[in-house]
Amino acid sequence: MLYLVLVALMSIGVATAVRESAVAIGVILGLLYLFPILLLAVTNTTWHRHLEQIAPMIAGLDVISTTGLKSLPLTPWQGLGVMAVWAAGCLLLGGTLLRLRDA
Repeated sequence: MLYLVLVALMSIGVATAVRESAVAIGVILGLLYLFPILLLAVTNTTWHRHLEQIAPMIAGLDVISTTGLKSLPLTPWQGLGVMAVWAAGCLLLGGTLLRLRDA
């Protein structure tokens, strides 16, 4: 449940930043779904592991995992932290752009 709340907060931040609902949906879906697809192109295992650890979709899936925790790139709490950082970053970006444009 917290994962979905954090995705919603990311969406609010992006929507505030771009001010177009269709563009915001595209950016969020691209961020969530294209990031793991682009990871398939990374062949270096060290870089692949690091990029897996910062990907919002993979971190979110780690949050809701209950079995096989040893094979995950992050623990559930770490995944929640990564998602919280993404959400905070999106909200900060949206709030900053809103303040600068509407000042």
